[in-house]
Amino acid sequence: MKKIIIANWKMKLTLNESLELIKKFKEKFKNFQKKEVVVCPSSIILDEASKLLKKTNLQVGAQNVFWEEKGSFTGEISPEMLVEVGCKYVIIGHSERRKYLLENYSMIHKKIKAVLNVDNLIPIICIGEEAEDKKTDKRDFVLVDQLQQALGGINIMENQQIIIAYEPVWAIGSGISIEPSEAEYSHKIIKLALNDMFGMKMINNNFRIIYGGSINSKNVKDFNNLENLDGFLVGGASLDVNEFYKIAKEIF
Repeated sequence: MKKIIIANWKMKLTLNESLELIKKFKEKFKNFQKKEVVVCPSSIILDEASKLLKKTNLQVGAQNVFWEEKGSFTGEISPEMLVEVGCKYVIIGHSERRKYLLENYSMIHKKIKAVLNVDNLIPIICIGEEAEDKKTDKRDFVLVDQLQQALGGINIMENQQIIIAYEPVWAIGSGISIEPSEAEYSHKIIKLALNDMFGMKMINNNFRIIYGGSINSKNVKDFNNLENLDGFLVGGASLDVNEFYKIAKEIF
């Protein structure tokens, strides 16, 4: 599968700062032909971001979505709205939303179903263990359980793409990335679980497994050649266009 790199800007930038960074990305990545580079700014800037990046090699993604088409859901955004505004990707179930907004995998499951019910929107599904899970050797169980809760019972069509982002919660924003061998092991567990659920043919054709957890230009090389890794979800390092460009150059 083709590799992908995704910038998650979270709630780090103001409206004007986001616009300025988008312009810098547009200029820096102008020669990145046929590479999958995705920018996920705040929802308030999605429309403007899509317009600015319309004729570039960069794609736009959202940081969240709701599971209904429309209705009395104050503050929420539907999959159809994201497609209409020009998004091609959407992050679902990021650990920060699970932690601070009590988002659970029942909600994540509904969001995935809703996203797959519209055309041209690819879900980036986040899973990963807490520090306590790591200490008590529950990582494997947690990863498999999260995948089953998120994707169990969902029918995936031949033309649909799904990205699984493995993000060890304890490493996010810490500046500490896990050992590449640990990431490789976790990605194998994820692949085995997906194989049990959907079969290897669908995994090879429809799924990509990426890593997110304090990736930067200094450590990306250690992860890039792992067998079961299809790209990266980058947080803090994506706020610096030169740093993010170095990461992208390393993986493509």
